[in-house]
Order: sequence, then structure tokens, then C-alpha cells
Amino acid sequence: MVLLKLTLRSLWNRRATVLLTIVAIAISVALLLGVNYIRKEAKISFLSTISGTDLVVGARSGSIQLLLYSVFRIGNATNNISWKSYQELAANPLIDWTIPLSLGDSHRGYRVLGTNQDYFRYYRFADKRPLELAQGQVFAGAFDTVLGAEVARQLGYKLGDKIVIAHGTSEVSTALHADKPFTVTGILKPTGTPLDRTVHITLEGLEAVHLDWVAGTKVNGYNLSAEQALQKNLQPKLITAFLVGLKSRTAAFRVQREINDYKREPLLAILPGVALADLWQALNMFETVLRIISAFVVVAGLVGMLTTILSTLNERRREMAILRAVGAHPYHILVLFILETLVLTLIGCLLGMFLAYLLVWGARPWVLAEYGFYLRTWLPDLDSFNLLALVTGFGALLSLLPGIIAYRRSLQDGLTIRT
Repeated sequence: MVLLKLTLRSLWNRRATVLLTIVAIAISVALLLGVNYIRKEAKISFLSTISGTDLVVGARSGSIQLLLYSVFRIGNATNNISWKSYQELAANPLIDWTIPLSLGDSHRGYRVLGTNQDYFRYYRFADKRPLELAQGQVFAGAFDTVLGAEVARQLGYKLGDKIVIAHGTSEVSTALHADKPFTVTGILKPTGTPLDRTVHITLEGLEAVHLDWVAGTKVNGYNLSAEQALQKNLQPKLITAFLVGLKSRTAAFRVQREINDYKREPLLAILPGVALADLWQALNMFETVLRIISAFVVVAGLVGMLTTILSTLNERRREMAILRAVGAHPYHILVLFILETLVLTLIGCLLGMFLAYLLVWGARPWVLAEYGFYLRTWLPDLDSFNLLALVTGFGALLSLLPGIIAYRRSLQDGLTIRT
């Protein structure tokens, strides 16, 4: 108790330097907790990109490749699914609903997705949250479009604007479907998923713009206006993939096996949760980098504390000598430095926790509005306390260096500082 009082008084006498040291530790701890929190939230958000969907079905390829192009809009399918096969599979009595997806076109670098109104009725993300419109309504006509939040924000679109989609997925394309523009009828609220970067159109509209195209090239001398295209049969012949919701999740493996063994064409059905976990495991380097950054941040803060303590050793030699003169044992000097470091580290950790809470609390509305990324309220959990215990223990370990130096000097120093 006496040593603790001496430690606190010593720290108070050097309060300006001590305050700066505590602030440095608090900032490093706040960054450590913040990075750890963001790492966890990023993983949760990643795994919640699609929710409530039991199966994702596409042409036979790899499960991760199917997940990438159907959910994340990355890459392209190796093949398509015939509309007849889709209808036959969707009629399975174990299936509750399906959402057809058709990819291949783009608009100024953003992927275009052809689908139907079931997409807005059944698609779920982030723990079964439904899609919501910030403005307007879902498409009703063949040439209506619903934009993701980022598309509308970045390109400055509003309801009633006309947009032209392009053949292919390049950011700059000359293969434009300029004669058949789409009208913006709705803009989705931010979701923090690839939906924000997607232009949603109808399957009929996607079919209509390709009526006078063959193999990715417009047919010379054959031009159909938008009005003429609407008079044609716009039922799609092919789709890229489709999502499946089952009446009972216990039937997932049975339906998956039936689709994988489908005779009409080679198909692949995957469980999105399993595929997402596999994909995150493949991206494990991202998580490792964040952990390394966190470790370096904390080490930098604690090394700063160590540097501060070492720089004051010469100034405190008289203090140590006086303590020895009034009967303090050399090991008391060592304990004094360890206690001092523990006090600084503990106060810094507590302040860092408070800063982390304030940062997350203050950033939540902005992050949700700008990126659609929902941040849960940060509260310290067991993992956070383990990290803080590790920081405190490492700080105590670092305190041994100045403590041992002071211990040795206290054996030979007198009341006068030697120069």
C-alpha cells in the first residue's frame, strides 16, 4: 500500500509527462480494440451478404466461383441455365420460392442484374433483413430499373432519369443498347452489400435489348425500337443462376443432391453459408494483416511509454537515492517501477475502451448512411478483456528494463547526483 501511494505521488509530480503517456497508450488501445471490432464486424457483414436463402444454383463449376458471380457480382458464369430447366426445378414441391438471376451487361462499370419482382419480395441480407426502397417503387414495366444506393449516389441519378446499359462488363464500352433506355423507378436503401453497386432491371427488359443482337454484336440492318420489342415474346431463354428458398431447411441436402444430379444439363447447387465460410477462409490473409496492424499499434504505444520512463531515469536518481536513505530495499525500487507502469497501462486501457466506444457510437450513423454498413454498439467482450490483459502484461514486462536499471543504480547512488 505504501509503495502504491509513493507511485501515485511520483506520477502526480510528473503529471504533464504522465498525461501524455496515458493519452498515447489510450489511443493505441482504442485503435487495437477498434481494429479488432472492425475485423469482427467485417466478417459478420461478409457472412451476412445473403441471408435466408437455402441454395444458390448455377452452371456446374466451383462453389466459390458460383458464389462470386451470383452474390458478389464478381466474374462471370462458365455457362447459363435454360429457362425450361429453371421452371422444371422451381416446380419441385419442396421449394417455396426462387429468384432468377441474369448477368452479363453493365452500366458505367456497375453490373446489371436481370430479375423479377420476387427478388424484392424474398431476398434477405444481414440476419434476414428485407430490401427497402429509399425512393420510388420496384419495376412494373419491362424498361424500368431499380438502382442500388451506391450507383444512385455516385452517378447522381434520381427518379425518372433515363439510363443506357452496355453489353459486357467493361467500365468503358461502345456496345451500348442506346435505342432502349431504362427509366429509374426506384432507389434501394444502403445495405452494405454488393446490391448497392447493382443496377436491377427486369428479365423482360434484358431480353428486349438483346433481340437485335447475336453473339454480342448488333445485327446490321435489323433494328427494333423499344416499342417494337415490347410486342415480341420476351420470356427469357437463358438465365445465369437462381436462388432457392425451401419450405423446410431439413430438405436442403435432398434438393441439393437432386439438382446436382439433374440430367437435362450439368448444374451445381451450393449452400451459401458454407460457401461464404470457405471464401472467408480463403481470404484469411485480410484478417491476419489486421491482427498484425493491431499488434504494431500497441507495441508502438508501449514502446513510447518505455521511452518516456527511460528518459526520466537520470532526473529521478535523487528520488531513488532518498528512498534508499529512508530504508527502502533495492527490490522496492524495482516494484515501484512495475507499479508505475501498471498504473499507466491500466488507466490508458480504461481510457482507450472509452474512446473506442465513443468512436463507434459517433461513426455509426455516418457509416450506415454512406456505406450501408450497420455497426452494432461496441461493448467489451471476453476477447477485448483478453487483449487488454495482454497489453497490461506486456507493459509490466517492459517495465522490468527501467526497473532493473534503477535497482542497480540505487545500490551505488548517494544523495548527490553524479555528473
